[in-house]
Amino acid sequence: MTTEPFTLVGTAFHTPERGALEVLEAHLFGIDAQGRIAEMLAPGHPDYAVRRSDARRAGTLVELGEGQFLLPGLIDLHIHAPQWPQMGKALDVPLEVWLQKYTFPLEARYADVGYAREVYADLVDNLLANGTTTALYFATVHVEASLALAGICLEKGQRALVGKVVMDDPDQCPPFYRDADAASAVADTRRFIEALRAMDQGERPLVQPVITPRFIPSCTDAALKGLGDLAHEFGCHVQTHCSESDWAKQFVEERFNRTDAASLDDFGLLTRHTILAHSNFIDGQDMDLIKEMGAGVAHCPLSNVYFANAVFPLRAALDRHMHVGLGTDISGGYSPSLFDGCRHALSASRTLQSGVHAHLQAHERGAPGEPITHQEAFWLATAGGAEALDLPTGSFRVGHEFDALLIDTRANASNVHVGAGDDTLEDVFQKIVLNAGRANIGRVWVGGRTVSQ
Repeated sequence: MTTEPFTLVGTAFHTPERGALEVLEAHLFGIDAQGRIAEMLAPGHPDYAVRRSDARRAGTLVELGEGQFLLPGLIDLHIHAPQWPQMGKALDVPLEVWLQKYTFPLEARYADVGYAREVYADLVDNLLANGTTTALYFATVHVEASLALAGICLEKGQRALVGKVVMDDPDQCPPFYRDADAASAVADTRRFIEALRAMDQGERPLVQPVITPRFIPSCTDAALKGLGDLAHEFGCHVQTHCSESDWAKQFVEERFNRTDAASLDDFGLLTRHTILAHSNFIDGQDMDLIKEMGAGVAHCPLSNVYFANAVFPLRAALDRHMHVGLGTDISGGYSPSLFDGCRHALSASRTLQSGVHAHLQAHERGAPGEPITHQEAFWLATAGGAEALDLPTGSFRVGHEFDALLIDTRANASNVHVGAGDDTLEDVFQKIVLNAGRANIGRVWVGGRTVSQ
């Protein structure tokens, strides 16, 4: 995919390393025809003025105005695309009931590709407007509808990884919504991978396929083994749920006498390109295994409140230098905004570390470790997610994809108040992380292409 080269001048914020904010004040960004960052020049650079004036004469200069700032695009590691119509409702029952009562009947409707196209177009438009430039999607068991989602992402310009869901166990999945058997589930996944790769054949595909066993409870051993073999054959990404709730954890341990993570590894599904959603109940051995294999965790703090009955041990995972990013988990999470995801991650971390039981002494209430900072939360939503996916995005570096947001703190309906004499640039960044919303996102680029404005 090519785009028109351009030059952008303005102040940018990013967290290229966990916990480390870098302010790029009044920098010049040269974006090439491939949508990548070709150069980044500070105001004192000898070529800065020439590049700026050349771009102005050529009509390719974008200059941020007063109160406007540049951020890396946001990366969502866990979204159930077909659940978009359900977002904001049906959160009143435990996970195993929620799936059977609400979610499986909804997802079964995507046998109708027309319905799928209508929903998915609205979903992708909304996520781009909320600043999600990269999305890791669970689709449904239906190959054609899943390919429709991939095509919509390609058409609208969202960087995406899309998975046809596998769920073939007749004891756990309803007859109206499941793969017919393990052989057809694996064959359909192969067909999906090959068809999606044919849709986007570039050297740097915008949309990629993901092998997607829904979770171990919904899959037979034969399906899990077949998918593990496909992961080895194609080398593509893998996504699934891991140790999300007490019920899911106990189901797997009773079935295999092994933890969720260890069982996935046994089937060849734990790889450098695997993303494990939730992982709330993983222990130290699981963490060591996940880190050793190079897999990542999609931390979904909002949906964990409803379905996990526990808080993911985020600080422990970060201290082990595991790959971790954020997921909205639509519709288990009711907000499509990863800015909200940052805030929920901050709240969950502070709650875990400080404790909540008022009748215990202060020193007895919380878990060990420090709560995460707003810089770490933003890193999870950007560079952390990019590292987990092994994609060159999430921060501003020469050679990286130019996936970025223009944040306007002076926009109508803005919740971000910046006082000229009161706030440093570091203060402005913190206010953006804690208060920015859709109204503040003035423009969104993916691969140098404007995809929302």
